[in-house]
Amino acid sequence: MFYKTITTSASSLVSRRLLIDISRRMSTLHKIFITRNDMPDVGIELLKKQCEIKKWEKASPIPRDVFLQSVSGVNGIYCTLNDKIDKELLDAAGSTLKVVGTISVGYDHIDIAECRKRGVRIGYTPNVLTDATAELTLALLLTTSRRLSEAQCEAKTGGWVSWAPTWMTGPGLAGSTVGIVGFGRIGQAVARRVKAFNTAKILYYNRSEKAEAKEIGAIKVGFEELLTQSDFVICCAALVPETKEIFNKSAFEKMKPTAVFVNTSRGGTVDQGALIEALQNNTIRAAGLDVTTPEPLPLDNTLFKLKNCVVLPHIGSATIEARNVMSELTAKNIICALNESEMPAELK
Repeated sequence: MFYKTITTSASSLVSRRLLIDISRRMSTLHKIFITRNDMPDVGIELLKKQCEIKKWEKASPIPRDVFLQSVSGVNGIYCTLNDKIDKELLDAAGSTLKVVGTISVGYDHIDIAECRKRGVRIGYTPNVLTDATAELTLALLLTTSRRLSEAQCEAKTGGWVSWAPTWMTGPGLAGSTVGIVGFGRIGQAVARRVKAFNTAKILYYNRSEKAEAKEIGAIKVGFEELLTQSDFVICCAALVPETKEIFNKSAFEKMKPTAVFVNTSRGGTVDQGALIEALQNNTIRAAGLDVTTPEPLPLDNTLFKLKNCVVLPHIGSATIEARNVMSELTAKNIICALNESEMPAELK
């Protein structure tokens, strides 16, 4: 009986100490705020093992006022390219914030200088969505040039009466000249794919010459030369001050009237008003856009009303595999930063 009492007391003491230890560890867990509730599970589960998670409980962009209220005292923010990380947000988070992890390859929504000034590290997801974005670029190019959206609409609404020799025709890739603006990993992946369509020539415009171009068979040219020579113009450039609205009225006027323009980079690389005018006036044949300004594009925007324009809701990286890898990489970036170790993909 005495032994049982001692054993029970010892067991209770161990249990209490264990609970205290767990409580202490829980209180020191890093606090992470996630800006929406539909992030791929693989990354979120990784964070849950080591961090205390708070999140916006809707599958939609978090309202700005809620965002500002939610980040106070957090150590890390897991965000998307829709979430503006600026001085106001960083002030709201306070000195406890150590890392911002964005589930995107783009980072123009983050005030990099302000983060650096405060010692806040930035993680992003480069190199993991190259194939997905290149695939979507080709799909969008073909959808636009071969008028697939128009054709489907005709088939569903009674316009398909019989076969006709010139009905729903569009330019093919075989024998054409394709110009790619921005020749990083995505631009190169697009080039490799269009080459398989027996294109006659692949041109690229980039700040520096790329060694990979020789293997692909792509030729570096100036921006104006690319515009004037290309049958298809594809924008794969990052949005930086030098590329902001690089596709403006002057650029569209230099393009062939039969040219097809495709943009899967950032909406800010295009003067949208100038593009609308070019499409309406047949300055160029057609445009395929996966990115716009703003996003989402208002339903009454003129681009939606033009038959020679295909607009997608920014789905360049939307393969299951790519999004899972992006989620995992974002989580690892955050965890490594909080442990003061090297991040897999830190924006330097």
